[in-house]
Amino acid sequence: MAEQPLDDVDRKILAELTRDGRLSVTAVAENVHISRAHAYSRIARLTGTGVLTKFTALIDPIKAGLRSSAYVTLKVRQHSWRELREQLRAIPEVHHIALVGGDFDVILLVRAEDNVDLRRVIFDQLQSMPGVLDTQTFLVFEDMDTR
Repeated sequence: MAEQPLDDVDRKILAELTRDGRLSVTAVAENVHISRAHAYSRIARLTGTGVLTKFTALIDPIKAGLRSSAYVTLKVRQHSWRELREQLRAIPEVHHIALVGGDFDVILLVRAEDNVDLRRVIFDQLQSMPGVLDTQTFLVFEDMDTR
């Protein structure tokens, strides 16, 4: 399927669903000022082409009992990314993974119950992975959702 560029209607639909992924198609249509059928077909196209990849809920980590968060950077052995990313995905405390360029190779958002649990994830799991050469940890004192 050929990729179509996003237009203003697509962007408005995406903004509405980013703001509240539980909106009904009818509510999206009303907010974007298009028909329900048009909204339905647009959302189906955006999903079918992979622009919309999933609908999910955002949680407040503190209220969910995840009181300790950190960004952890990894330097990894060359050519180890493919197997390493699957191991990282298997760690429940790892909430975001990004392969990046710069002084390190990977950055993770790790959320844990407390600092003892955070220490366990970093020292016992991340640093012991084959392919991880070095880690650096940046504690999060406060974070906020920008959407």
